[in-house]
Amino acid sequence: MKKWKWARAGTIAVTSSALLTLAGCGGSGSTSSESTEANAEETQTLTLAHIHNDASPVYQSLEDFADKVEEKTDGSVEVDIYAEGVLGGETKVMELVQNGVIDFAKVNGGVVESFDEQFSVFSLPYIFSSNEQFRSFMETDTIDNMYNDLSEAQLRGITYYDAGARSFYTRDTKVESPEDLQGLKIRTMTNVTSIETMEMLGASPTPLAATEVYTSLQQGVIDGAESSPIALTDANHGEVAKQFSFDEHTRIPDFLIMSDNTWQELSEEERTAIQEAGEETTETHNERWDEMIEESMQQAEEEMGVEFSYPDQEPFREKVEPLIEERRSESPDVDNVISEIEAMEEE
Repeated sequence: MKKWKWARAGTIAVTSSALLTLAGCGGSGSTSSESTEANAEETQTLTLAHIHNDASPVYQSLEDFADKVEEKTDGSVEVDIYAEGVLGGETKVMELVQNGVIDFAKVNGGVVESFDEQFSVFSLPYIFSSNEQFRSFMETDTIDNMYNDLSEAQLRGITYYDAGARSFYTRDTKVESPEDLQGLKIRTMTNVTSIETMEMLGASPTPLAATEVYTSLQQGVIDGAESSPIALTDANHGEVAKQFSFDEHTRIPDFLIMSDNTWQELSEEERTAIQEAGEETTETHNERWDEMIEESMQQAEEEMGVEFSYPDQEPFREKVEPLIEERRSESPDVDNVISEIEAMEEE
């Protein structure tokens, strides 16, 4: 039976001693390879960290992942989950995975680009023409190769979870054109590509952790943020942000990332079980995501008073086109990935 480690903000303070305890578990949450050899039936407990609460669709998907891993390994591998940012923000938990302190982290693709520049493709604006094209690309060999390439950073990609198209939402400003963003302080993720995108669109990018967005909107520290409509309800941002504009500038997925060191210590059967669990939960997650988008929009509009608008996206595209060309010229790897995406659109 897996054990859940989570807490509402303010109810648990994770101390350095807790992290040291995890680190002392040999980088895979529980048994060392020596003890496993001594007792082949002993359960290995792997640790997984993420920032979401139980209102988020990815929370349920990670719960399903843990269940499936335990089921597929006949209980030889369990997954302990540390939710709601208990172990820190997404950059922090990625570093913990990289250093072998924990075994998995669910992070936004914008975080992964700091560890492998290929993943900056997902932070580039208007790379995908539709959600269908995005999901088709996420099933290609190109993605599998990108997952494997993370081994150079002591990481390994397991699967992705759709996080929808990111659009602007503000306290009270309807964003119908890039001109409406002028001077607005917009929360962005702490990666270079997202920051430059905001600058090119005329906004004033304000990097913040996702857990700080609500209070920053409430206190006027920022004027708005960018995410999918689900953020309005699962993070309650719709209580303080009343305008949502579907400019859909990026489609940045969530990724389940694993310590490559942990991966190498697992048996072939255990690796297969983890891979299959990831793929199966991606499928159910994406179905759940589509349902929750509709539910969140209805709830935000009817219960929170959020107004939705649908601006012409072409003026936004034109503003950011130079950024895409710049990235292509700077990195052959990024250029190759974009070319793969463009080829799909032409088929």
